[in-house]
Amino acid sequence: MDFITIPVHSYTYIFAVGMILAFMDAFGIGANDVANSFASSVGSKTLTLVQACCIAVFTEFLGAFLMGSSTADTIRGNIISLELFANQPGTLMLAMLCAITGAASWVLFACRMGWPVSTTHSVVGAMIGVGVAGFGFGAVDWGWSGVGSIIASWVISPICAGIVTAIILFITQQLVLKSDNSFKRGLIALPFYFFVTLAINVFYIVYKGSPGLNLSTLPLGSVFGITFGISGGIFLFCWFFLKPFLKRRLGDDEPLKWYHVFFIPLVSKREKAEVEAPSIETLAEHGPDSIQEASNEKTDENQQEYVAAENENATDNAGLNKPKQFLKNGFDRFKAKMKRGIDEDTQDEKLQQIHDNAQKYENRTERLFSVLQVMTACFASFAHGSNDVANAVGPISTIYNIWSTGTVESTKAAVPWWLLFYGGIGIDVGLVLYGYRTMRTLGHKITYLSPSRGFAVELATAFTVLTCSKLGLPVSTTHCVTGATAAVGLMNKNGWRTLNWKTLGLVFSSWIVTLPIAGLLSGLLFAFVGNSPVIIH
Repeated sequence: MDFITIPVHSYTYIFAVGMILAFMDAFGIGANDVANSFASSVGSKTLTLVQACCIAVFTEFLGAFLMGSSTADTIRGNIISLELFANQPGTLMLAMLCAITGAASWVLFACRMGWPVSTTHSVVGAMIGVGVAGFGFGAVDWGWSGVGSIIASWVISPICAGIVTAIILFITQQLVLKSDNSFKRGLIALPFYFFVTLAINVFYIVYKGSPGLNLSTLPLGSVFGITFGISGGIFLFCWFFLKPFLKRRLGDDEPLKWYHVFFIPLVSKREKAEVEAPSIETLAEHGPDSIQEASNEKTDENQQEYVAAENENATDNAGLNKPKQFLKNGFDRFKAKMKRGIDEDTQDEKLQQIHDNAQKYENRTERLFSVLQVMTACFASFAHGSNDVANAVGPISTIYNIWSTGTVESTKAAVPWWLLFYGGIGIDVGLVLYGYRTMRTLGHKITYLSPSRGFAVELATAFTVLTCSKLGLPVSTTHCVTGATAAVGLMNKNGWRTLNWKTLGLVFSSWIVTLPIAGLLSGLLFAFVGNSPVIIH
């Protein structure tokens, strides 16, 4: 088919407005999808929100760059045929602008309500809407290669992730958590968990990863050699360095610093830290950081008299310190605003009862899994980047390619790296400013999450998303995280009592309405703008 060409840099206003709306869409992705990836880590207090954001900056981009996205073609061409716009490139630009608007509006509203929805499905729904509005229902591929696979993913994603989570958690419970010597067993199991987790991710990077890496020609033997070589090196480091470091720091309560892990055999024995270990209830309420907080209590008490004396002097010097104090108060208010919602615990009586019904395990063992959970959080975010990020900037990439070349044929080009970077900034801003609402839903409101459970959720999510994506099965990171979170709740005794079924029902309902609402918003907007009167000069 011949493609009509329009002058380069036509409809610059569409490209400019599209960039703004694309940032809003990326903001929603950060507040929703990326928040899903880190919900269990932040919910179990293994990571702070700031730490989660710092990790996401790198893992989301690396996931998109190293693994690409098997669903990018579906978003940009399989839902509606771009050949329908072959003779009207400007109309396709307008359609993509309406699609971004509808998708971003719905995702931001879902973030406001704390509903974990799939941003990929929002974009798909928006594409369906503009396709129907422009060319009728026949313009949309309703089969398995298009919309059918999206609907199927509502069931496939949570079930697959839930099964994998249940297997991981069951093995962990039987081998480690339920043992009388759970801490000792956990120390032995830790290097093996690191090996398996890293091997899964390295394998998928090397085996048919990004075409830009030129790794597809490697023989299978080389792929396994690279995978086991890197994973084996990490296993040895964990066995000879991390394992003894954690044994001394957690088991013997030695006041070691994090950097001691790199030369722990050379670090002499230190006196035991005089800090009382928190109870299981305290750890469940405040997370692993409660031990560090306890270690600071004595220092805080010793400083109280000094602070009181300083306050008297501060009153005399108030006039001199007003600007400095004003800035400090402003920073404290900003910090509190950024952390709101994350530091809130289960205040609802019914929700607290759900958490109380969950099984609790030894504090030190849970802290071991906090170390593991940091790595699995990275890989869960990496998996999200490989599956969803390129799709998020798909519509604005289409607009840019037409704007810069003047033809619809150019929309088949890869997503420019700078657009991925631009989207990454929006994602990080959304995670910082608004991600707490979705994190609170998946991290607190569905079931009780401890570091060991969070580890199972994140590892299962990463494995499911990466595996199904490479097999061509439709999956959603959001749906995988939700299914995995529900699975760890069901793994408790009387599991049905440790799940908040009301919240799960609301979450599932939000999945179902995502396609029609995003499609309706985009379709109505495109129909209104596309058929508006034209001024004739």
